[in-house]
Amino acid sequence: MSGSRTSRPPVQRAAGRPSPPRVPRDHPVRRLYLRARRAWDRPLTAYYLIMGGSLLIIVLGLVMVYSASQITALQMSLPGSYFFRKQLLAAAIGGVLLFAASRMPVKLHRALAYPILAGAVFLMALVQVPGIGVAVNGNQNWIALGGSFQIQPSEFGKLALVLWGADLLARKQDKKLLAQWKHMLVPLVPVALMLLGLIMLGGDMGTAIILSAILFGLFWLAGAPTRLFVGVLSVAALIGFVLIRTSPNRMARLACIGATEPGPGDSCWQAVHGIYALASGGLFGSGLGASVEKWGQLPEAHTDFIFAVAGEELGLAGTLSVLALFAALGYAGIRVAGRTEDPFVRYAAGGVTTWITAQAVINMGAVLGLLPIAGVPLPLFSYGGSALLSTMTAIGLLIAFAREEPGARAALAMRQPRFGRKRAGGVMLERGPRRWNTMRRRASAARTSGER
Repeated sequence: MSGSRTSRPPVQRAAGRPSPPRVPRDHPVRRLYLRARRAWDRPLTAYYLIMGGSLLIIVLGLVMVYSASQITALQMSLPGSYFFRKQLLAAAIGGVLLFAASRMPVKLHRALAYPILAGAVFLMALVQVPGIGVAVNGNQNWIALGGSFQIQPSEFGKLALVLWGADLLARKQDKKLLAQWKHMLVPLVPVALMLLGLIMLGGDMGTAIILSAILFGLFWLAGAPTRLFVGVLSVAALIGFVLIRTSPNRMARLACIGATEPGPGDSCWQAVHGIYALASGGLFGSGLGASVEKWGQLPEAHTDFIFAVAGEELGLAGTLSVLALFAALGYAGIRVAGRTEDPFVRYAAGGVTTWITAQAVINMGAVLGLLPIAGVPLPLFSYGGSALLSTMTAIGLLIAFAREEPGARAALAMRQPRFGRKRAGGVMLERGPRRWNTMRRRASAARTSGER
C-alpha cells in the first residue's frame, strides 16, 4: 500500500499546490472586517442609514442653499438670508411630515393612497386655470399661495404615484392577477399617463421623466415580462423623442452635453459654467462662501446647479461625500424593499428609492455635462419647498418601512428607556427585566466565544 494515495505524506500532497497564506483570526484587519460585516448585517442598519443619510443631506443642503443664494437674493434687493429662511421653514414643516409618516402604520399609508392621488390630480389640474397657475422659467406648474409662497403640485404627484401604484399592484398580487399583462398595465398606465399629461401641459419635462422612472421602477418590481417592459419603454422613448425634437429649447439642451464652450448665442452658458465651478474647486474646494461662479455667472446656483457650487466650495471631497450619502440612501431603500414580505412595502420602498436615485442621477449628470439639463432639483439638497416637503414625506415612508422589518421590530422592542431606574425609598434601583436581559446577553456571548 506504499503507492496508495492515502499513504502519501501531507507534505508531498501539498508540494504541487502551495496553499495561500491565511490571515490569522486575531489579525487586526480581519477583526475590523468581521466587526464591520456584523455591523452591516444588523437589522437596524437600513433604519440608521435612511435616517442618518437623509438628515445629513438636508443639513448640508441648508448650508449650501445659504451660501449659494446670498448673491441672488441681494441682486433681487432682498435680504441675503431670504432663500435660506424659506428653505429652513420648509425643512421644519417637512420634519413634521417625516416624523408623522415614519410613525404611521402601513395600513394607514395604504388608506391615504387614494386621497393623496385625488388631491394631487386636482391641484395639478388647477395649475392650468388662468389666474391660479403661475409660470416659472417658462413652465406653468405652480400655484400661488399668497405673498412669496408657491406650491408645485407635480412634486406631490410623484408621492401619489408611488403610494397608489404600490397599493394597486399589491392588491393585484394578492389576487394573483399580475401574471396577466392587462392587469399589469390597467389602470396603472392610464393613471400615470394622466399625471404625465397634466405635467406636460405646463412644459415640465424634467418632472415627467422622474414620474416615468417611478412607473418603470414599479413595473420592474412587479416582475413585468421582458416583452411588456421593453414595449412600454419603447413607446415612452418614442414619445420623449418627439417632444424633444419638436422643441428648440430641448434640442439646444441636448446639444450642450459635453460642451466646453458657451457656444453661439451663449446657448450652453449654464452647462459650461457648471463645469467651470467644479473644475475650480480642486480637491478640497475654495471654502464655504468663496464661490466665484455664484456671482451672476452661474444661473440657478441655489436650485438646479447647487451641486456645482458645492463642488467649487467643498471640492472633490465634498461632492464625493454627497454621492456617498445618496448611495447609502439608495442601498438602504433597496435593502428595505428586498427584505420585506409585504408586497405593498416592497413596491412603495422600491418606488421611493427609484424616485430619489433617478432624480439625483439626472441632476448630477446635468451638472457634470453627461446628461441634458432637465431642470430637476437635487433631492433634499436644492432649494425648493415643494420638492423638499414631498421628498421628506417619502423618506418618512422609508423609515416606517425599515421599522416594520421583523428583525428591526424585534431590535426596537428590546430597547429599554434610557433612564430605566425607578426610585424606591430614596434608593435608585435597576429594573428587573433590563438587568435580566443584560445578564442573558452576557451569558450568550460567553457561550458563543467558548464554543468558538
